[in-house]
Amino acid sequence: MKGRPGIIKVAPADPSTEAIKKAALIIKAGGTIAYPTRCLYGLGADAFNAAAVDKIYSIKQRPAQKPILVLIDHPRQLKRLVTQVPMVAEKLMRKFWPGKVTIVFEARADVSPVLTGGSRKIGVRLPGHPVASALVEAVAGPITGTSANLSGSPGCHRISDLVPLVVRRLELVLDAGPLDGGVGSTVVDTTQGDRPAVLREGVISVRDIMMAGS
Repeated sequence: MKGRPGIIKVAPADPSTEAIKKAALIIKAGGTIAYPTRCLYGLGADAFNAAAVDKIYSIKQRPAQKPILVLIDHPRQLKRLVTQVPMVAEKLMRKFWPGKVTIVFEARADVSPVLTGGSRKIGVRLPGHPVASALVEAVAGPITGTSANLSGSPGCHRISDLVPLVVRRLELVLDAGPLDGGVGSTVVDTTQGDRPAVLREGVISVRDIMMAGS
């Protein structure tokens, strides 16, 4: 059984280059880590490594039909993940990224069905937390952005909230201290035509999404 992973404390606003580099190398090698996002700690793995993504599902005990969103460091990375970027998605990205909104696109045929839960759709967000942003930039590719908890359990606002069943299967934890918590991102499907479809109302209201996407 795997022991406790390494824990590196990072300054939320100015994360150490060495800490980010170490975390990125682990992800590139197929490993899994915990890292801070705007509201909660997340689980990071290479989104293009099907085995690593499968491990994330196993760690979380997440049903296979539930897709996992990914984080990118720039909208240009979308071309590696999605078939097209509809105009409505362009409007939402300009208005709300980074952070706050997760946008659902049609996934490319070569994106692993493990990542999409077999839905052929993929949720993508440009992260708003400096540590998450630096990490995705260092990896130079999409990483998983799912919360660091067992499926169906509350998310974790601090490292001490992480359950042992999750922690012992990670290679590294980036500890940025207590996070703000609060309301998560609003999830918006842009595959339904010219108007956005809000799948989950979060920090951005349905009204604001509809106004921005019209």
